[in-house]
Amino acid sequence: MIHQTAIIHPDTCLGENVKVGPYAVIGEKVTIGNNCTVGPHAIIEGESVIGESCMIHPHAVIGSAPQDMKYRGEATSLHIGKGCVFREGVTVNRGTEQGGGKTIIGDNCLFMANSHVAHDCKLGQAVVLANSVALAGHAIIGDFVWFGGLVGIHQFVRIGNHAFIGAGSMVRKDIPPYMIAQGDRAKLVRVNETGLRRHKFSEDKIQSIVSFYSRIKAEGMDVYGMIAKGDRFDNDCCKGIIEFIKGSHEGISKFL
Repeated sequence: MIHQTAIIHPDTCLGENVKVGPYAVIGEKVTIGNNCTVGPHAIIEGESVIGESCMIHPHAVIGSAPQDMKYRGEATSLHIGKGCVFREGVTVNRGTEQGGGKTIIGDNCLFMANSHVAHDCKLGQAVVLANSVALAGHAIIGDFVWFGGLVGIHQFVRIGNHAFIGAGSMVRKDIPPYMIAQGDRAKLVRVNETGLRRHKFSEDKIQSIVSFYSRIKAEGMDVYGMIAKGDRFDNDCCKGIIEFIKGSHEGISKFL
């Protein structure tokens, strides 16, 4: 299962049925779960923990040092869930002490060719980065978020669950859950109804989200004013939207 030209540190921890291709390099503190595949010329280094059934394609570099000028070689780590796919040329950096020391990726994520995950990012499950998407440091990405190609995410930006970011977008401020955003300094376009249907949201729930965002837009994003007026938020999705907006430090992207 391990090609004779692969270079694997003797202290590397490999699970069962791990396949390692020609000229791959795996470092000292790496842990790789069962049934993973590491392609030719891939590099895995640092304190990187990779869950079972992941696939790392040729020339991906996983667990490299953070591209942060404050970094001075501190012991930091990368944690990857199960079932993730890293296509050709993908790069994923470890965390920094200032950011909590960990970069974290959830289960079943797909990283298409040449995409990048910077230091201290936190990604939920089933996130999809199309080709050449770049996440800057400390970005927080919710579950089931999809990115079109060539998207750039500014440092510390948050993207809510089930959001979709259109190709070529530059995202400077937070994108709340369930929304489609696009454009240079991306703006909110509409609710991601197609994505919600794919994930088996009921039509009633989808329409409640659409109606709720219409109210938020009409109020100029003033959710505190809505709360002060006694507006009720009985739907769990609507409560989640409110909490996301209230928790924003970078500010929320404007509506188109």
